[in-house]
Amino acid sequence: MRRTHRIEGVVTLTISTPARPPLAGFGAVVEAASPGERLEALPVEELRELVRSHHLLLLRGFTPFADGEELAAYCARWGEISMWPFGAVLELVEHENPEDHIFDHRHVPLHWDGMYRPQVPEFQLFHCVDAPGHDQGGGTVFSQTSAVLRDAEPGARALWEQVTGIYRRKMEFYESTAVSPVVGEHPVTGEPVIRYNEPVAPDDEFINHPVLEFTGVPAARLEEFHRGLSKALRAPGYAYTHQWRTGDLVVADNYTLLHGREAFTSRAPRHLRRVHVLGDPPLENPALRAGGRPPGS
Repeated sequence: MRRTHRIEGVVTLTISTPARPPLAGFGAVVEAASPGERLEALPVEELRELVRSHHLLLLRGFTPFADGEELAAYCARWGEISMWPFGAVLELVEHENPEDHIFDHRHVPLHWDGMYRPQVPEFQLFHCVDAPGHDQGGGTVFSQTSAVLRDAEPGARALWEQVTGIYRRKMEFYESTAVSPVVGEHPVTGEPVIRYNEPVAPDDEFINHPVLEFTGVPAARLEEFHRGLSKALRAPGYAYTHQWRTGDLVVADNYTLLHGREAFTSRAPRHLRRVHVLGDPPLENPALRAGGRPPGS
């Protein structure tokens, strides 16, 4: 079933069934009504509410932003931008000799953004500058964690609720420790959400993985915990993998969703730009225990 709304001449399609939907079980799609339409013409207040209601918003067919500066200027209309040492815009593109997995071509496990920073952004805005080929991978995976919890078996949810994650990560932009219960609360609505960074297999070729520790249940149950939670987060209807098209703008609800990345063919033309926008008021990171700023700052 599709429910159709209109925003000043632009059609919004909200998908409510999982039968081969553009967005699996959640999310909204806004497509340009005519070629050459610019995103600046859309009312940000209404788009913001779509993201808060549907958790993921795809804006497709609009005139692409000319550069990172133009993207940042648009994102500032959504709210206060979370600034990094490099500025507002992170260029997500494979590096020749990457020192961190975000600049590699391999997969990235599910996580939430801002977990190692002083403030957690409400919105992530991803703009696709260049999309990989249809058979080259590189999709961005999103998981709707409030729905996962709502529909979880009581025994599984009870196990998840006992666990706390301790995450330690060092990279160019920070050296931090974050401590968070796996099942927490949405900072605005109070709705239960999942805050979790998936581990990777010890033999997985992965650059600069954080150090992860999970407490609250006997060690003998941790494998059961990770296996069950990852399966639930990636199940059809709760997870959606966005296959990029050049020019796409995707806005994600970082308070509710987890996200990760599929591996992609090395040297494929995959180039995203990402901007973080803070909530109003900004969310001071409840998980941060140490760090959040560049080493040596």
